Amino acid sequence: MVLRMQGRTELPLFPLGNVLFCGGRLPLQIFEPRYIDMISACTRSNTGFGIVLIRQGNEVRTDKDEQAPSVFDVGTYASIVDFNPLPNGRLGIISEGGPKFRVCRTWEKDDRLLMGEVEFLPEENAAEIGEQFQPLVVILRRLAEDPIIQRLGLEIDFTDARSVSWRLAELLPVDPETKQSLLQMQIPRERLAEIKRLVAKLQGSSR
Repeated sequence: MVLRMQGRTELPLFPLGNVLFCGGRLPLQIFEPRYIDMISACTRSNTGFGIVLIRQGNEVRTDKDEQAPSVFDVGTYASIVDFNPLPNGRLGIISEGGPKFRVCRTWEKDDRLLMGEVEFLPEENAAEIGEQFQPLVVILRRLAEDPIIQRLGLEIDFTDARSVSWRLAELLPVDPETKQSLLQMQIPRERLAEIKRLVAKLQGSSR
């Protein structure tokens, strides 16, 4: 499901060392007070938050004088689809990716929660896979059979270049900055072409 959002808005931002794609699901463990409060506010208002990849800095700030991390300009709107207390005392949530946005400016609230004025990007156009990318569909089907992936409850349309490219981008073992570059692409078949190149590189290095 693609959530359609337009224009600029203010969003609480969650800087992470990971990238969320539209339709993807990302488990998170929440324990810092600012994020517990953020999740509570999102739950009460039935709204989401933005997930952005950290460019420089740390997810957790233990020093009160530590600066906020710098983040990439493009992130993903995240909705909370499930939450439960964890045995370690933390709050576990499952976040689901929605539309992409561009961060126009950021600032911190008094509790050090990072906020952003964001502009939502145009929805990617649906496209057929094409014969040249069918081997990638085979790879995705195999990845989707993994029990860990199945527990996420992902909805995958194996005929839609958007869905296939999003799921492969998040599941392939590549570094976060490479995932970020895939996130920032707006044309699904271009993303598939880059994924095809990455897969060939991964297969070559494993021989």
